[in-house]
Amino acid sequence: MAHFKEIKESRLREIFGFPGKKLSPGREEACPGKSFLLCLTSANEAEMMVDPAARIVSRESWGSYFLFIVESPLIARRAAAGQFVMIKVADVPSPLLRRPFSIHNRNGKEIELFFKITGEGTAILSRKKAGETLDIIGPLGKGFDLALAAEKGQATAKAALAVGGGRGIAPLFFLARELAAAGRPVKVLYGGRTASDLPLRDRFKTAGLDPACSTDDGSLGFKGLVTDLLEKELKASPAAAIYACGPEPMLRTIAGLAAAARIPAQLSLESHMGCGFGACWGCVKKIRRDGEESWVKVCEDGPVFRAEEVVWP
Repeated sequence: MAHFKEIKESRLREIFGFPGKKLSPGREEACPGKSFLLCLTSANEAEMMVDPAARIVSRESWGSYFLFIVESPLIARRAAAGQFVMIKVADVPSPLLRRPFSIHNRNGKEIELFFKITGEGTAILSRKKAGETLDIIGPLGKGFDLALAAEKGQATAKAALAVGGGRGIAPLFFLARELAAAGRPVKVLYGGRTASDLPLRDRFKTAGLDPACSTDDGSLGFKGLVTDLLEKELKASPAAAIYACGPEPMLRTIAGLAAAARIPAQLSLESHMGCGFGACWGCVKKIRRDGEESWVKVCEDGPVFRAEEVVWP
């Protein structure tokens, strides 16, 4: 958690985006083309940046799905696969709270964000144009552990499986690229209701990460749920590890498959968030560690958790 006792009220107003905000002096970091970058030190000594003028370099869209490339050098430099950012989507009081978005990729001084319109906040964001700026906090949360596949004597020759359901594919492009760059074999499983829900399949293929696709209606690839495809893959060849992001029922099934196959797995949980850095307790999840259950904050303790830690409702 950030050390809020050291943060003045004006700074909290800046972070949350209340009207009438004024930045108090101190702890600023210069960045070409930016008015300021506010740095908060969290309990784990990681840094999160407030970049109020992150420029949208380009945008692509496929129906209700969008991909933004955003210039934010210091956030990009600190970003890790599985982390996320909080974006202020409007300059007016409503909607008040920022929205969380997985970091889809990092490329030099830029980060990429992939999202689907699911409500008012994402609808407002989708209307932003190249050249406009965004007010972003990040990188936030704990990301994926790339060394997971090496646990418990897992053979490095086995491929890790990255499983994404719908918009849950967002953080897995970054992860898969990082795994490949580290010399770890990785196979991507990409599932959706229909072919139109898999807009990133060519992007993965171009990056050398040709995904195995599944659709509920059989319009593209394997017919069935992506968890059915995962089960088929596990029967055909053992995996070194499983990484997954998507809706809760999908993640719960994957946790069961990983436990049955005795394969280490990490799950990126989706949750509504109020602040993104542990202040509001609006994104709690029950976790079991060392035989004891407790409520933790997805934004601060996650969003990535070991599959065996998650207590399902």
